[in-house]
Order: sequence, then structure tokens, then C-alpha cells
Amino acid sequence: MTQPRPSHATRAVVLGGGLSGTLAAAALASHVDEVLILDHDVLPDEPKARPRLPHGDHAHMLWAGGADAMEQLLPGVIQECLDGGARRIPVPTGMVSYAPAGWFRRSWEPTHYLIGALRQEFDLVVRRRVLALPTVRVRCGVKVIGLLGNAARVGGVRVRNEDHEPETVRADLVVDATGRGSKAPTWLAEIGGPRVREITVDAGVRYASRLYKAPAGADENWPVIHIQADPRGGEPGRVASIISVGGGRWHVSLSGTRGGEPTAQEEQFEDFAREARHPLVAEALARAEPISDIAVYGRTANRRRFYDRARLPAGFVVLGDAATSLNPVYGHGMSASALGALALRTVAESTPVPSSRFGMQAQRRIARPAADAWLLAVGQDRFYPNSIGAKPNIVDRIGARYVARLTYTATDSAVVVKSLTDVMTMRKRAGELFRLRVLVAAARGPRRPVLDAPPLTPFELAILRRAPMERPTAKH
Repeated sequence: MTQPRPSHATRAVVLGGGLSGTLAAAALASHVDEVLILDHDVLPDEPKARPRLPHGDHAHMLWAGGADAMEQLLPGVIQECLDGGARRIPVPTGMVSYAPAGWFRRSWEPTHYLIGALRQEFDLVVRRRVLALPTVRVRCGVKVIGLLGNAARVGGVRVRNEDHEPETVRADLVVDATGRGSKAPTWLAEIGGPRVREITVDAGVRYASRLYKAPAGADENWPVIHIQADPRGGEPGRVASIISVGGGRWHVSLSGTRGGEPTAQEEQFEDFAREARHPLVAEALARAEPISDIAVYGRTANRRRFYDRARLPAGFVVLGDAATSLNPVYGHGMSASALGALALRTVAESTPVPSSRFGMQAQRRIARPAADAWLLAVGQDRFYPNSIGAKPNIVDRIGARYVARLTYTATDSAVVVKSLTDVMTMRKRAGELFRLRVLVAAARGPRRPVLDAPPLTPFELAILRRAPMERPTAKH
């Protein structure tokens, strides 16, 4: 039940107008009199890249758990994305995935889904919906330079406004959704706040991505193709993936860990895809036409700041990448942000936003989905050669062996596929993998041999049997 508001007009200030910030605004819109979004950029009114979204040109997936959360915050928003060209891809049937243990079968019933679209298109749909809410407004061209308040309570922010003049903006709640570049630790120190514990695991992942025009007939029903790396293979990990994002386009992302990074050089792009653990992505690209330049991105370290365990001042919350930033290869960033924003709304439904209890309760709820996504990412990245940061301990190694066993079993077990997919799509928490039926299935292992070739349909095989395209010499 929504709690009564205090007698004075209440305001929440959200720092950052990206996906995390706009979803946070949606979460709070019915629980304060005003939500004010502050952003340093001029937010575009069309789906295009902007300076503080440098990874926007790379492939993004919105897993079912994140899409469900987004739909609860903004009913109808997923259908709006689909109407705009995004694709709803069934899981596992719509994925051709090659794990270290082998190929996953596609013969199971679809139990989950993911949404494939360009990141800029996701952001634009959500931003338009949120800014149409009557209690939400945005100010662009505003740079936040610090917090107002002290170690007990934050009462707003200090900014340089649109005219580059200093200004104070008062608030009952400040939500930091400024992403990987968050200055929250510095801001807290300046007002006497706590030092927040931080962990980093950096496998040195670098991305190279571009758009392709899909081969004729392969635009709407083409599966996600994902060639995974093997973190324990002793070599740099190379990942290659194709996601159909509507409009007859494939979004292709290649990535490599430290010592095996892709480049922006035209002639090396498809060669790198061929050097992954299986050449399937390269074979598909040979039949498609590149329609964009190659975008490269390398700021991919996993970093977790434990705001949920610190004595934060009342009136301050940190959400999304500002609190937990993840290697994008696992595709959990958007979903973790959406689930974090939903957690923020859940707390607002039972605790008044201006309450001294609100911030800490919200921070702890926000941390839960982020912690699950963190475990999925660092549980792999810690094992790459030359990975920097917290090294795997004995518990990590035992956990990694169990997950490897689950992945191997999932090549031929509907029970394990369902549980792994529940966790991967963020519909359920990691504890799902330790249920008795999953433990029994893992102990039994697969009953059939691992597939020796990708599980492609006759239609998909026919596409790959076409003659490769001749590449023009000019850039697209």
C-alpha cells in the first residue's frame, strides 16, 4: 500500500538520463510530487549514440527477467519496443549457443525469451514513456559536482547549470544513476560520508561491433548465435555473437580478453570471428553485408561497490552501473537495472520516500539482482589468463566446477536447461541451481552424447550454403 506523503511537496532527483535513470524515475513517479532527472548531455529525440553511452553501439540483450520488470514499471513498453522493430526471441529454441561443454540442444519447449534491439532504440522508447509521466521532468546540460548535506542526510546536489553557473538543487531523495563514471565515492567523502568497499575483476575484454544487412529471408526468424569462450582453456577468450535486431539487421559483436582483443580494422573483423571456438558466426557473416563502421569499446571491467553494506546518509541511493558494473558479454546490465528500479518502487510502496529508512532499505533490495548478475560474470572472468583483480578462492573454484557440470548436463537435460535459463534470464535467483531436482540431474549428467555440430534448422542450413558475398573495397 502506498504510504501517505508528508505535508510539504516531495522531490526526488535522479542523476543520469540513461536507462537506469529513467527507470528509477518511473519507479518513483507515483510516490513523490516531482521527479527531476539531471543529465550532462542533451538527450536525443531519436535513436542515436551519445557521449556518455559509449557502449551503445554494441550488442545488447534484454533478458526475460529484466523485460518483465520493465513491463511492471511501464506497462506496454515491451510491446512498444516490438512495434518499433525489436524482436522477441524465444529461449532456448531461438538460440544457437556453443558453451565450453558443447552445443546446447534446441529441442526443448521455449520457456523464456529475450528482446533484441539496438541499445539506443531501447533507451528512446523508455525515455519517451517516462518523460510523458506527469510528475517527471528533465534538465539537460547540467553537470553534478557534489552532494548537499552531511554524513547523516543528503538534501540535494550541487551542480553547474545550463549556463555553467553554480546552483543547488534540493531533494528529499537523490538517486545516482550516472553509470560507470559515477563520482559517488568522492561526493560521499566530501560530506563526511562512509568509504565504500569496492571489488574489481577485469579480464581486459575489448569489443568490436558492427551492423550487417541480413541475408534475404534471414532477418526475422534468425536465431541468436553465441559462440562462448572457455575461461579455463588457458588462452585468451574469444566470443562471437549475432543478434537480429529488426529492420533486416544483424547486430554482430566480437570480444576478446586481454591478449586476444579484436581491433577496428576492416579486414580483421570476420577473421577474428573465425578464430572463435567455432567458425559459425564467421560463416554467417560471409553471407551478409556490413552496413556500419566497426565500433570498439574496452571499458568492461566488473566493478562492485558495496553501498548496501555501508552506512550511507539518508536520502541517497545508487542504482545500476554506478553501483555494480558488469562485463557486457553476459548481457545482464539492462536487466539488473530494470530489476533494481523495480526494487526501488517496491520499497517506495511501503516506506515514505523522505523517510530516513528509505535509502538503506532500497539499497539492500537493489543489491540483490545486481549481486546475482555479478556472480554470473565474475564466476567466469576470474579464470581468464591475465585477469586482474580478485582471484578465485577455493569456494569460487568449487562453484565453477559445479556450474561447469551443470552446463555439461544442460546439453541434454530439460530440467537443468530450465533452471540455468531461469537464472541466466534473471527470472529467478542463483539459489535455483541448488534445488534437489537440479542437484540430482547434475549428478546423473547427460544421457546422450554432446552434439558434434550446431543444431541448425534446414532453413538456417540453406542460408549458410549460399555462396559467400564478395566484399566491396570501400567502407560502409
